[in-house]
Amino acid sequence: MKYLDEYRDADLSQKLVDEIRRIVTRPWVLMEVCGGQTHSIVRHGIDQLLPTTVELVHGPGCPVCVTPVSLIDRAHAIARRPEVIFCSFGDMLRVPGSDSDLLTLKSQGASIRVVYSPLDCLRIARENPAKEVVFFAIGFETTAPANAILAWQAREMGLKNLSLLVAHVLVPPAMASILDSKDNRVQGFLGPGHVCTVVGYEEYELLAARYRVPIVITGFEPVDLLQGILMVLRQLEEGRAAVENQYPRVVRREGNCTAREWIERVFEGCDREWRGAGRISASGYRLRSEFQAHDAERRFDLTGIVSAGPGICLSGQILQGAKKPHDCPAFGTKCTPEHPLGPTMVSSEGACAAYYVCGRHRDSQRA
Repeated sequence: MKYLDEYRDADLSQKLVDEIRRIVTRPWVLMEVCGGQTHSIVRHGIDQLLPTTVELVHGPGCPVCVTPVSLIDRAHAIARRPEVIFCSFGDMLRVPGSDSDLLTLKSQGASIRVVYSPLDCLRIARENPAKEVVFFAIGFETTAPANAILAWQAREMGLKNLSLLVAHVLVPPAMASILDSKDNRVQGFLGPGHVCTVVGYEEYELLAARYRVPIVITGFEPVDLLQGILMVLRQLEEGRAAVENQYPRVVRREGNCTAREWIERVFEGCDREWRGAGRISASGYRLRSEFQAHDAERRFDLTGIVSAGPGICLSGQILQGAKKPHDCPAFGTKCTPEHPLGPTMVSSEGACAAYYVCGRHRDSQRA
């Protein structure tokens, strides 16, 4: 495929693997932050091509996965209300809450609609003036500009029946939380290419300097990933810690200035709860006060909700790089894509789903 095959070139990939093997002199642990990178790594077997001294662990780079059970339960409480049309991207429908998921609620009569763009909600709200239309606004910085435009347009159009349940989280604070952990093993990062396309990587430079950890902003194809791994390992072997950009065909240091302006116009920073990591300071977005009329958490009474996830599920530890999917006793048996216990088996960016789809569950069962 034009413009893509060159990033899947087998000969170039082998040369990168050979160079990695040549320069590595000691064990290193790297984390790919983005769930899209995880799926590409597992699908192409990149982790299995590396020398045994280089370990890849999977990070909290899936916004569906890091959304805590408590917020999912609040979404379910809103979706159950008879006056509500609850709108969401499709990958949230099968993520379990404490006792159900959105797809089950839909089968029980709740008005739940899958949308392909946040702006679809404008049409739904106009067509249903007697209903409360709520959009589940999840995501990292990548999806924040479109969600910001939704809130802005709702206010400008006077759509008083449209609100957002905001669950936006930010990548750099999560990386800092991992590095601050007493059990941290991560020595270098493959940075999230999609996120940095929007917001750039200036904030990552502060992380690299503060923690003396190399960060390479990396794309998603095999050549991208192998080159990113090589760039991180070169820094580690040379004792350097800086931010480097492997993905210059897409990412600029300053990011997309227009997208950043939309984010700043509508959202402000806040603390957020993360699955597996708990509450992380200044790690999310919330709507600014001038958009509070479109804030679902202000419009609906969500008090008294008690949340609890399945105890056997290790999604939280997998998202922190502390465990891998095959470490979970339920992986591939009690927990499958058809009957998921946690979000990492549901999401298109979840590590457990990647391992399962690529047959890694069969390897773990044989072991």
